[in-house]
Amino acid sequence: MNAKAKTPSSAEAVRRRAIEMGAAGAKIISPGKVFTAAWVRWKCRFGCSAFGSSRLCPPHSPTPDDTRAVLDGYRRAILIHSEGKLDMRRTVAALEREAFLAGFYKAFGFACGPCGLCEECAGDKACLHAELARPAMEACGIDVFRTARAAGFPIEVVKDYKCRQNYYGLLLLE
Repeated sequence: MNAKAKTPSSAEAVRRRAIEMGAAGAKIISPGKVFTAAWVRWKCRFGCSAFGSSRLCPPHSPTPDDTRAVLDGYRRAILIHSEGKLDMRRTVAALEREAFLAGFYKAFGFACGPCGLCEECAGDKACLHAELARPAMEACGIDVFRTARAAGFPIEVVKDYKCRQNYYGLLLLE
């Protein structure tokens, strides 16, 4: 940490900051180990009741090809793991801001799940929570299961609410 600015000064400092904020784990990974696939958005389209409900969900969110192109423009990413005790959207947005202020000018974060910041999305109007609104990894075509497993994190299909749940966020750094 940069003591004067109270902001993380390296990717490792950002990773540690995620843990300080309550993440169960965080790992620095190569963006090449973030996997995208077209089928992921189909799971949103054909199975998620939030499909199309906000500008952060398909069909409004970036396509897997667009996401891959963005990922390929970065050298590092931090995969953030939570067991549900962390508000991933707020955490990723806060980490992105801290990283940006520390000089990681390309910092960009992805959250998980439908937005939920507003009862009803403003749609084409200005977002009421632009400082927190980050697309979900899966909404952008990121295969969260394959990405988490490749990084050595736990993730399984949740069969009912009694099952352990794992949530992931991603922060891109340059």
